[in-house]
Amino acid sequence: MQQPMALQRIIEVYFGDPARTLVVKSGTQVLRQDGYNDRLYWVKSGKLAGYMHNESGEQTARIFRVDPGMFFGVHSFFSRTLVASTTVIAEEDSELAWIDSTTTAVDAAQFGSLTEQFMPVMVHELAKRQVLAGQQAIAKEKALQKLYAAEQMTTLGQLAAGIAHELNNAIGVLSSKTEGVEAAVRQYLAQHQPELCPFLISGIDEGQATTSSQVRQRARALQQTYGLAREPARQLARAVPEGEVPPAWLANLEDALAYWEMGRDLHDMRLAARHAAGIVRSVKQLGGVDQTRQPGVDVNDTLHKSLSLLQSNLRRVNVVLQPAELPSLTASTTELVQIWVNIIKNACDAMAETQAPELEIVTRSSRRRISVIISNNGPMIDEAIRHKVFHPNFTTKKGGLSFGLGLGLSIVQRIVHSYGGSISLRSNPDRTQFRIHLPIA
Repeated sequence: MQQPMALQRIIEVYFGDPARTLVVKSGTQVLRQDGYNDRLYWVKSGKLAGYMHNESGEQTARIFRVDPGMFFGVHSFFSRTLVASTTVIAEEDSELAWIDSTTTAVDAAQFGSLTEQFMPVMVHELAKRQVLAGQQAIAKEKALQKLYAAEQMTTLGQLAAGIAHELNNAIGVLSSKTEGVEAAVRQYLAQHQPELCPFLISGIDEGQATTSSQVRQRARALQQTYGLAREPARQLARAVPEGEVPPAWLANLEDALAYWEMGRDLHDMRLAARHAAGIVRSVKQLGGVDQTRQPGVDVNDTLHKSLSLLQSNLRRVNVVLQPAELPSLTASTTELVQIWVNIIKNACDAMAETQAPELEIVTRSSRRRISVIISNNGPMIDEAIRHKVFHPNFTTKKGGLSFGLGLGLSIVQRIVHSYGGSISLRSNPDRTQFRIHLPIA
């Protein structure tokens, strides 16, 4: 309490004289750097700022601000140099009180010399300046971090633009050649084995929408019902995931399954080409919004497409899919597939050393939003890493074929945010879980 009381006394005793009060308009230069000053100012109201320029006067930096209750002119007054170290300009209309070099100590016998009496002023001012300097340093660091992130994104955008043309050419060849192969196979079957065309077309149109756990359950039922061996039953479970098996399948099961698998592969190749094109577009835009969003998109269907694309990654993973009945969204199928593929692929990589890997996908809806929860039983993600996984250029994949650019989850987050949604990560020793919320409207 001693310092505030001392400051209060000083202000009342030394800065209460109306004759030593000054009103300045906004923009007024009160002190000039290297100019003469024999006054100590106390700000009664308004705001001012201190600036420092280099020797040539070409560059000026704002180094402090002066708010009501603060002092300025401290250095030149107490050091007795009588030369201002900074330029002080009023940022708004201000009222100032002052003392000068002719001011004598009041009650010196009790309170000491002027310097001794003003020691609380100097300490108080130093503390305030230190706090303000710390705040400015924090703000500067945040600005530098934003600038660095913007610079990174600009560099990534430039690199992406350079390779996008070549990638799009390759994707275009893949897409057109897939269509050519599909047309050639269809024509061949129509001419030589028309009875096998329906199986090929079924694979092309529908692909495989079943998870590994559903296939195992369905295969056991088919083995019991039709007396099939284990492998043909599993293949048939992929092709005919529910209901009775049409007699045409059983009449020539080996050829039917072979051509259905050929159709499914063509279906996946077309899907992969569209997905790859979407990835190139997303990396190239790095902050833009996909303009191909259409109404009527089924989120559950995009999840099935993602699982279909990742069949090879999910061979040893027990996939548990719990879809709810969801309203449709106005969205880009490619963007949603890209979100799920990135998260599921990362989960598969994380569970590479897990004995019994399990992936659980749950969808829910409320009046305002759709939620997708993707969980895996891989190792826990440390808290330090959890804070960085959405940052551009951050990756934990370092060696061999598991290298990464650290863009996947950054782009995922950008896409989710572009829908007005949110994505969060939780991890404990038992489960790692991504929660994605997408607004319905």
